[in-house]
Amino acid sequence: MKFENNKSGNGGFISLNNETEEVGRLTYTIFPELQKLIISFVLVHPKFEGRGMGKFLVEEAIKFARENSWKIYPHCSYARSVMQRLSDVDDILLT
Repeated sequence: MKFENNKSGNGGFISLNNETEEVGRLTYTIFPELQKLIISFVLVHPKFEGRGMGKFLVEEAIKFARENSWKIYPHCSYARSVMQRLSDVDDILLT
């Protein structure tokens, strides 16, 4: 599995791909002046559901935010649910 961050301007998406196809993607918007990344949507294609792929995408977004010293607001209910269950995100999670 391979992550690819497709950033363009103040937005973009992180895709998760296997050898032949896209497994899922997470879309985001960045507000650099506020040091904030908003997770808009997490999608895992149906044939890959139930294997933790969505969580992997959220964890990659957390890594991206930390590398840039941003806080994360998970607008997406799935991303919010994942982040609330993680014990090591209190420093970057905006509610």
